[in-house]
Amino acid sequence: MRLDKMLANSGMGSRKEVKKLLKSGGVTVNGKMVKDAKTHVDPEMDQVHLFDEPVEYREFVYLMMNKPDGVISATEDSRDETVIDLLDEIHRHFDPHPVGRLDKDTEGMLLLTNDGQLSHSLLSPKRHVPKTYFARVKGRVTEEDIEAFANGVTLEDGYATKPADLVILSSGEESEIELTITEGKFHQVKRMFLAVGKEVQYLKRLSMGPLGLDESLELGEYRELTVEEIELLKGN
Repeated sequence: MRLDKMLANSGMGSRKEVKKLLKSGGVTVNGKMVKDAKTHVDPEMDQVHLFDEPVEYREFVYLMMNKPDGVISATEDSRDETVIDLLDEIHRHFDPHPVGRLDKDTEGMLLLTNDGQLSHSLLSPKRHVPKTYFARVKGRVTEEDIEAFANGVTLEDGYATKPADLVILSSGEESEIELTITEGKFHQVKRMFLAVGKEVQYLKRLSMGPLGLDESLELGEYRELTVEEIELLKGN
């Protein structure tokens, strides 16, 4: 691993800031001053110090974002702004990726991490990790819809969804609902309502697995997960 990447991943600053630290002569590797950012180090074997203080390398980053409308759940895109574009340089340096996806026009909770094992466990179809959404739906959502979703509905391509838990918050010409699903097919929530003759007007993810969206996060904001939240996810 490059020395500048290790320092950045250890919270020592952005790549530009790290290069300034190296040029200042404040960084040593195994007791020897190193100024070359490209120097290869092994975080588990080499002793890296900044101004005589040991540098503790951090391999993984875990983030919760309140994704805004109009931003895509991707690491890069030539046309649209991505969720990675919303991160500061220090967090981008970890090369995180979205855990699953939210549609471009869907808001709400999105996890980002570079921990591939955790990402896989949360997305594995075998794990049936629940995801809960709030939606405003054009049309009156009824008890019949609750029963249909509980039994699984057939989408336009013939796919039969797994049972889902539909809760009606208000019902009228425009209804408000919460829906919990355990799979993540393309546009699934929208397609499920289309299967019962209704149209989703607004969609927001409220939770994924055991974690709910931190409502103090404004749209486009994010924060690192706490140690307790990370353990909760890993134990899910």
